[in-house]
Amino acid sequence: MSVNQRVEAGSSGRSASEETSGLRKIVAASMVGTVVEWYEFFLYATAASLVFGKFFFPNAGSELDGIIAAFLTYAVGFIARPLGGIVFGQIGDRLGRKHTLQVTIILVGVATFLMGCLPGYNTIGYWAPALLVALRFVQGFAVGGEWGGAVLLVAEHSPDKSRGFWSSWPQAAVPVGNLLATLVLLTMSWILPAEQFMSWGWRVAFWLSAVIVVIGYYIRTHVSEAPIFLEARAQVEAEKAVSYGVMEVVRKYPKGILGAMGLRFAENILYYTIVSFSIVYLVTVHQYDTSKLLLGLLIAHIVHFLVIPQVGRMSDRFGRKPVYLAGAILGSTWAFFAFPMFDTQNPVIIVVAITIGLCFHALMYAGQPAIMSEMFPTRMRYSGVSLGYQVTSILAGSMAPIIATALLKEYQSWVPVAFYLVIACAITVVAVVTLKETKGISLREVDAVDARKHGLEPVANGA
Repeated sequence: MSVNQRVEAGSSGRSASEETSGLRKIVAASMVGTVVEWYEFFLYATAASLVFGKFFFPNAGSELDGIIAAFLTYAVGFIARPLGGIVFGQIGDRLGRKHTLQVTIILVGVATFLMGCLPGYNTIGYWAPALLVALRFVQGFAVGGEWGGAVLLVAEHSPDKSRGFWSSWPQAAVPVGNLLATLVLLTMSWILPAEQFMSWGWRVAFWLSAVIVVIGYYIRTHVSEAPIFLEARAQVEAEKAVSYGVMEVVRKYPKGILGAMGLRFAENILYYTIVSFSIVYLVTVHQYDTSKLLLGLLIAHIVHFLVIPQVGRMSDRFGRKPVYLAGAILGSTWAFFAFPMFDTQNPVIIVVAITIGLCFHALMYAGQPAIMSEMFPTRMRYSGVSLGYQVTSILAGSMAPIIATALLKEYQSWVPVAFYLVIACAITVVAVVTLKETKGISLREVDAVDARKHGLEPVANGA
């Protein structure tokens, strides 16, 4: 019997080392696909900051106007993400996490590759940004279904006492994807003159997605479903009256969705202020060298990757709430010291500022999969976490670089941006304070509470 089969069959008869080995393989399979998809999603974010404003919107007026236009197309991906979360959440709760993740990785890979083939505005006029928007929508739609499946695949396999640690690893895959995107763009900007980089060099990073998509898809074919999901699916099939998916979670767990959205709000805004708007600020205000900036981001992403699992471990030890609360409070302070550090134009100081911001972000981001998976029963967990996570992206991450850039243009100062972050973090602090502590809770107990509350037969324990 293979490791994956033993994992799927439950923990009975397995040694601790076998369980850990099987879980590591599940984590690796989840992470590889997530790295691929977020490489492509963040590649767009960096290109929007550096290239797309000039390439697709050359007549936008000032440089900041072109960047705002590029970020508006960037926001389209966020608008598509809740739709993807709804569609794939429904599919994932019904058919399984594994097959859903295979579809999403193909969709995002095709869309990203085609982005690298698009001609610019000077070649086909308004068709260029129109096609960019269409492909961005497909990309966002696929990523909307990716996150929930990837984190739940790990969370539902994880031991109750260490769910925060294990389920934080797919979160750590996000900075890896961002790191790869930054590394490719950095390499191209180093080896090519600026004119060639703007003309075709940036396209190489998009074309490379085809290679890693094939690798990620192959690895995901070897992933197994968690026993608790298989049991819940069998219950749904046996009891035809039992509902699952998006409409059911909206009716039965609206508080959970709102709580997930509140948790997500500041984290999402802080992240995109750090990784997207920081580029805008340094390039437009200080004409900071692009290669140096990308190198600084590269270093910060490495630290971010290393910190996230350790924060996940902290959430298992100290609780979900205190760690998350620390991240929200510290995040509200970041801009007040980071932008003065940017103004020094010292490369080391700039890297330190960005890295500190990402460490604050990790305090919120690492624990999200565990917290959100513990909010919803298995029969509607994919839909619940996807809806809470992705809907917030429209109001938070998609708008953050646009709002921050508009504030910079209007006031010619970073101070309004700092207060924008304070407001966002205050909203998340309220959400955390009202949250129930779920450290160490059994997902089977969550299902049992759901069954008692709604008059269902308890999910059978097939372990």
